[in-house]
Amino acid sequence: MAIRKGDHASPFTLASKPGNPVDVGAHIGSEPVVLLFFPLAFSPVCTEEMCSMRDGWSAWQSLGAQVYGVSIDSPFVTEKFRAELNIPFPILSDFNKTVAAEYGALHDDLKGMKGVTKRAAFVIDAGGTVVYDWVSDDPTKMPDLDEIKGVVAGLGANA
Repeated sequence: MAIRKGDHASPFTLASKPGNPVDVGAHIGSEPVVLLFFPLAFSPVCTEEMCSMRDGWSAWQSLGAQVYGVSIDSPFVTEKFRAELNIPFPILSDFNKTVAAEYGALHDDLKGMKGVTKRAAFVIDAGGTVVYDWVSDDPTKMPDLDEIKGVVAGLGANA
């Protein structure tokens, strides 16, 4: 059963670049965490979504949440994507598809590609509970970043 609103988020570690594991679990249960799953690095809508986050980064920083992008691309690709677009938060490689599967964020088949990450967003509060979930089968539909920002702001991350 996929992790959804009201569930406790499991800790996990994924690579942000080759040989650089990021322990997201160290933040789950201690501060708000935002997970943004996206299908494929360098695709038009994924690029638009991550650049929107980048361009509004100062507002996100003021909320005090840890933000992570997650895709099934290799860690070589996720790091190149992050670096080329100057993304200020980690883009994690779920190459083995374990975390996306746990969150119910994998397409069975996306235009002939098996196991591509769905576009999805989760907010985890400082206690480790998922307080927001959004998962789309439509890879062209972006999450409502303002709505997500509002959820995080409502947690009182800086209080």
